[in-house]
Amino acid sequence: MSAPRTISFDIFRYDPQDPNDKPKMVTYEITEAPGMTVFIALNLLREQQDPSLQFDFVCRAGICGSCAMVINGKPTLACRTLTANFPDGKIKLMPLPGFELIGDLSVNTGKFMRELAERLQLWLQPDSNDIDIHRLENPMDPAEAAKLYELERCVECGVCVSACATKQMKDTFVGAVGMMKIARFEMDSRDTRTAEDFYHVIGNQDGVFGCMTLLGCQDACPKDLPHMQQIAYLRRKMAQTIVSC
Repeated sequence: MSAPRTISFDIFRYDPQDPNDKPKMVTYEITEAPGMTVFIALNLLREQQDPSLQFDFVCRAGICGSCAMVINGKPTLACRTLTANFPDGKIKLMPLPGFELIGDLSVNTGKFMRELAERLQLWLQPDSNDIDIHRLENPMDPAEAAKLYELERCVECGVCVSACATKQMKDTFVGAVGMMKIARFEMDSRDTRTAEDFYHVIGNQDGVFGCMTLLGCQDACPKDLPHMQQIAYLRRKMAQTIVSC
């Protein structure tokens, strides 16, 4: 049995709250364990070497999306990335671009998602005249429920935003996560908004017509969501809206 190897982590460090701090890369070394993920390694580094190291996590199982970061140039989840995937034992960690930096590898994805939800009105908008709290909810067709569930698997990790070249060049672009959520409500038979209503929200260069179709969101999404399928779906819907006007 071979001896455990030493893993080298080159980690971005910067505290924007400290006026005397400057962005820098700091190198740490740790002994690799079987089945070790980047997330596990970061916890060990913080526990054993540097308690000031900042990064986010909640579930450790790829469900919360909190531990998203750039690992060797690719935006992904630290808890889903094995250190064994890097044969040379060298791992470079950077915070997700496109989000407000909290410190080191921690970014404020929550603020971005909240502002996006308010901007796009990402909530169900049923018929206000058809609300009766005493009535049983109408059953939904299983096929429709399955389609909605597929799009609801988004964990709002922000990986698709950081992997999007359009978003990095144009801050007002809603990104794949915004269009995925719009598609979810457009497909929901309970939502009373029309295609024309959605057109006024995303039928422009900040929405579906601004996407350059480089597939960064599709390639990087840790949940393998059908981003390009939904963007194409919304483009057809918006184009049909233009023709019918």
